[in-house]
Amino acid sequence: MIAREWKCRVPQMHSTGFTAYLYETGIKDSSETPGYLGAQIFRRDLSDGVELTLITYWDQLESIKAFAGDDISQARLYPEDKVYELDPDLSVQHYEVIEQQFNSRVYE
Repeated sequence: MIAREWKCRVPQMHSTGFTAYLYETGIKDSSETPGYLGAQIFRRDLSDGVELTLITYWDQLESIKAFAGDDISQARLYPEDKVYELDPDLSVQHYEVIEQQFNSRVYE
């Protein structure tokens, strides 16, 4: 399994809207691509806004190419990103997932 990590920063006032937009764009497009296994979004408050990290999970690098194009190190951005005053990383990182463990209990 391959994890694809992308980060961006947005002003606090746009973080909720951008997260919803991220579901409508990046996650929707990823999930419609064969080989997509799932996603997680992480949020971290910064002094000047919010950092969001999107990690998508894939079965193999070829599946990522179907989503991202031949240069999988480049971020896939969308035209409306500017509405959210997005400060995106222009590149992404890929990791081989060598271990995973999730507890089936849900914490409140």
